[in-house]
Amino acid sequence: MLREHRGVHAQSPFCCSILRNAEPVDESSVKKMILTFEKRSYKNQELRIKFPDNPEKFMESELDLNDIIQEMHVIATMPDLYHLLVELNAVHSLLGLLTVVDLLQELTDIDTLHESEEGAEVLIDALLEGQVVALLVQNMERLDEQVKEEADGIYNTLAIIENMAEFRPGLCTEAAQQGLMQWLLKRIKAKMPFDANKLYCSEILAILLQNNDNTRELLGEMDGIDVLLQQLSVFKRHNPSTAEEQEMMENLFDALCSCLMLPANRDRFLRGEGLQLMNLMLREKKVSRTSALKVLDHGMIGPEGADNCHKFVDILGLRTIFPLFMKTPKKMKKTGTSEKEHEGEKHEMVRRGEILDDSMEDEFYLRRLDAGLFVLQLICYIMVEISNSGISQLQQRVHQILNLRGGSVKVVRHIMREYAESIGDGKSDEFKEAERKRIMDLVDNF
Repeated sequence: MLREHRGVHAQSPFCCSILRNAEPVDESSVKKMILTFEKRSYKNQELRIKFPDNPEKFMESELDLNDIIQEMHVIATMPDLYHLLVELNAVHSLLGLLTVVDLLQELTDIDTLHESEEGAEVLIDALLEGQVVALLVQNMERLDEQVKEEADGIYNTLAIIENMAEFRPGLCTEAAQQGLMQWLLKRIKAKMPFDANKLYCSEILAILLQNNDNTRELLGEMDGIDVLLQQLSVFKRHNPSTAEEQEMMENLFDALCSCLMLPANRDRFLRGEGLQLMNLMLREKKVSRTSALKVLDHGMIGPEGADNCHKFVDILGLRTIFPLFMKTPKKMKKTGTSEKEHEGEKHEMVRRGEILDDSMEDEFYLRRLDAGLFVLQLICYIMVEISNSGISQLQQRVHQILNLRGGSVKVVRHIMREYAESIGDGKSDEFKEAERKRIMDLVDNF
């Protein structure tokens, strides 16, 4: 998500005045700027050590250092010269200062990074080598959000982390392990009024957990599932009061869904009474209802979700789910192409003598799934599964309703055979073969 970050920008009036009044900026002037920064930084550190209890002695050097840091914002407009920051060891010096968050935010602006991939790679490598995330987290720990400037500092720090994660997603594991995960969970559960920083924390957390089992496991070990459930419980009986608060709620739901893709976290979700919370959300009919359904889907899917399935039945979850099936759907304008139309398009291509290779067959199948076939497959799967429960009355009832609605056993079997042949990726060959055989046995007995 693109955000209008607070802080000084390369296009801000301050930087524009520098560009107007300063000499043309080139490699030579940037080198000079960085060397001046190094000298002033060294002098400031020296005076601070020499006169730790007398700020007046190092105040002038502090102001000089701040001036050169402000001048260095212009470097953010030239990512192809980022390598100079690394070669002249300025990155190490910058990381030693707490006053350069605005500058680092501009240097790592995602649009700027993409202007010069080579310069960006060099800068990000140097920042990671200097454990930038650990230092930023330490800095945030010291900031007081009751002070507006320091709250802005935290927001801009999170922007740096988001920029780097977007440019290089692989750093999420390392960032989480350097204290970021722990800080985010602590900040999200802090008893403070909702604000932009809490929203941003929820977004960064969701980013860290995307497609990453390492961060999911880390969150689970830190009791993060309980933290997410506690924060979401607020929306059990109350809708978010603003669009921003609703965005935060959805970020937390996304984070929870990501976590539940790790089997170990499903047990934590079960023990944390996550099923009961989601069931209550379904009953209350608030904005959180749709997201609660999505969480239940992630928590109960596959063999690893069996315990959650049993518990959901025990807490009378089916009593909540079935009315959702029975509700008459709203009439919606037709969008896209229906499953039948996709099939017709395929037959027309065959009639014309066009050859369909495997990739085209797969594409047609995926388009049919999106057009409604997937939902149809799941409904047919439920029918054949309950018909094989060993209770004859159930099977008779399924067949009776099929006949009343103009359906047929033959059509259900055809749909399920296609479903069995297309068991998804991500599982071992042994699992897929066993699952395929199980489904075919259910179909034969239907």
